[in-house]
Amino acid sequence: MASHPTSLDRRPVETSSGAFFKVAAMLLGFALAVVAFAAAMLWADARNARDDANSASQAASQVETHAALPLNSFAGVVPANAQALAEAHRAYDAALPAAKTGAVVQVHMTLKDMAVEIAPGVKYNTWSFSGHGAPGPIVRVREGQTVEMTLTNGGTIPHSIDFHAARIAPNRAFRDVAPGESFTFKFKASDPGVYMYHCGTKPVLAHIANGMYGAIVVTPTSKPLPKADEEYVLVASEWYLNGDGIKQPASLDMNKAHAMEPDWTTFNGYANQYVTHPLTADPGDTVRFWVVAAGPTLDTDFHVVGTIFDRAWPNANVTGTPQRGVQTVLVPAGGGGVFDVKIDEPGLYPFVSHAFAHVDLGQVGLLKVGNPKGTMSH
Repeated sequence: MASHPTSLDRRPVETSSGAFFKVAAMLLGFALAVVAFAAAMLWADARNARDDANSASQAASQVETHAALPLNSFAGVVPANAQALAEAHRAYDAALPAAKTGAVVQVHMTLKDMAVEIAPGVKYNTWSFSGHGAPGPIVRVREGQTVEMTLTNGGTIPHSIDFHAARIAPNRAFRDVAPGESFTFKFKASDPGVYMYHCGTKPVLAHIANGMYGAIVVTPTSKPLPKADEEYVLVASEWYLNGDGIKQPASLDMNKAHAMEPDWTTFNGYANQYVTHPLTADPGDTVRFWVVAAGPTLDTDFHVVGTIFDRAWPNANVTGTPQRGVQTVLVPAGGGGVFDVKIDEPGLYPFVSHAFAHVDLGQVGLLKVGNPKGTMSH
């Protein structure tokens, strides 16, 4: 008897290729689900990160201390009104003073303990020469003149003064002066250049770090330098603080000083002051920088952005042949250098230590040539 096929018998036979495609479709569907889930998670994370960033930004805007202005990259902190304080600050006069006449130039400095601003709203307890804070007054003499130096100690501990421009027995001339006493010595300024002076009392690191340094410029007469239209003196240094110096003046942190980790680095004692109050020149002027690196420890790699030194006298060797067409010159701690630039195009030309950590800590200024418009990013 013939058999009749059942409904089960009428189902199509599943081949191996059909099974493969079915499994592949299932895997593809699963993969798409995973991708969709991951995309959703990434979107959520991005939204959360954005929200967190906005919250952090709003919180930061409410903090009373901000990154120092007008740059935003300082390591130190300053009050919220830092910009106004920077603009109100009276910048250290960097202009080279006029030379005095006569065979003997008398210099009298009275030491004084005083708190000074070293950045907008940031105060520091210095031991200063002549009540200037730091650096001390610029001393200008001519080659061959005799310097008669009188030091009066108006502070509370012994101090001294060491002139790098002097050829003299240190034990005789650079001796300690007790509080309330005065001491006078003489030396002939026979070596032209720009030199550091500083307190040489032990520990020298602490005395220099507390602001006891300055510059003496000995202009050459036997071999005069080419004419310069503007001349500026810059003393580079660093500050090591045991606090932020905002609510009360900070003092020296010797651990930071030994580790060479400053809170601020400056030209002429105050962070960024020549950005807010630029040095000036006219187009076509030759500008001469007399630069000293007072340290107490770190060097300065002097560079003017947007130009090249027409002449550079490294190590303040102004009687030697200058280097020409150089971009950056090392001024070692305790050393000096002289640099000429001639800039024809009006603009804002930053001068920096090209070890750019120094720039972030405040060792930067602007040379304003002519009457340029706009601002500077450095």
